[in-house]
Amino acid sequence: MILSSNSEITAMGTYIPEKKLTNQDLEQMVDTSDEWIVKRTGIKERFLSADNEFASDMAIKAVQNLLDNHPVTLDDVEMVIVTAFVPDHLTPSVSALVAGHFNMHTAGTYDLHTACSGFAYGFITANSFISSGQAKKILLVTSETPTKVTDYTDRNTCILFGDAATATLIEKGTETKLFASNFGTDGDLADKVFCTQFSPAVNGTKPEKSNLIWQDGKALYTHIVKNVSGHIQELLDEAHMDISDIDWFVPHSANLRMIDALRERLGFGREKMLTSIEQYGNTSSSSIPLAISLALGKGQIKHGQKALIYGFGGGVTYAGAILEL
Repeated sequence: MILSSNSEITAMGTYIPEKKLTNQDLEQMVDTSDEWIVKRTGIKERFLSADNEFASDMAIKAVQNLLDNHPVTLDDVEMVIVTAFVPDHLTPSVSALVAGHFNMHTAGTYDLHTACSGFAYGFITANSFISSGQAKKILLVTSETPTKVTDYTDRNTCILFGDAATATLIEKGTETKLFASNFGTDGDLADKVFCTQFSPAVNGTKPEKSNLIWQDGKALYTHIVKNVSGHIQELLDEAHMDISDIDWFVPHSANLRMIDALRERLGFGREKMLTSIEQYGNTSSSSIPLAISLALGKGQIKHGQKALIYGFGGGVTYAGAILEL
């Protein structure tokens, strides 16, 4: 949908847990090799949350990192949105725990559950609050611990996931910063990537192991490359832009081979794509803001450049936006 607005990112923070899991480590756990993993996914290493470290702990550390590195305050934050595929509890929400830790007693809170597309959904949602006048300053946090539900006997999935958290301040600015956004869900494909909890099956599909991530990688690859590329083109068309107008393409870092195929199908050069997959693995909704933060830290992103972010994942959900950084 065309929804130009002046919502803008004003500060970002990140948190990466200490424990590193390399491809060489995985060679000792399952039938795989560093060469096989790099060739098929691009991943060289990933990081795992500690046994006693949960989504709220990581979220709080990411927010603290934001505060430590930017001259900002949380006193006037009016909404805290958290995306967490594996939250600490059914209730309270991770967002409530974050707000409580930082004494944000007048901020509304809720968790947004759209898996790997969470950051894009969260940004679009924050913009809706800002555009409607409901809020001027929103804290969007991604805190993902997929390794807590990863099956480390399944070589097809255990090589993929890593844990990471990010924090992003989104505020009302004075100039247009968001040029277009879209989102949707292919719910009939929900059984192509899932993790059960109370119900033992999804769309009639029952996994061999409960409460662990399972996915049909081949089906997801085909569907995402073919269909998400169309949704991204629709986003460009809605913004009346083409590839040359975009400085940075930032897709969800699911699998380097997949997003390279997506990039090539759209016509983006490799030098225009920002990722976090190689060093951190698939960190679900944290992958897009992590890629942006890494690029900012390297000085790659210049003020005023345009980025096309696009997330896709469990559901199967998808969402994206074109924004000025």
